[in-house]
Amino acid sequence: MATKTVRIEQIGSPIRREASQRATLVGLKLNKLHRVSELEDTPSVRGMIRKVAHLVRVLDDAAA
Repeated sequence: MATKTVRIEQIGSPIRREASQRATLVGLKLNKLHRVSELEDTPSVRGMIRKVAHLVRVLDDAAA
């Protein structure tokens, strides 16, 4: 069985955001606007997405 993945796109700039939010974007493999990253769908990744929900968009979400 294949592991579930989630694709996210950065839609907001990290300029004038807290350093922890910038670090979270780097952890999600995002660093520039409109970049897309595909990550394994785990609770830790979901928490990171929730932390920067105002800066990212979930493109396809099989779990929800």
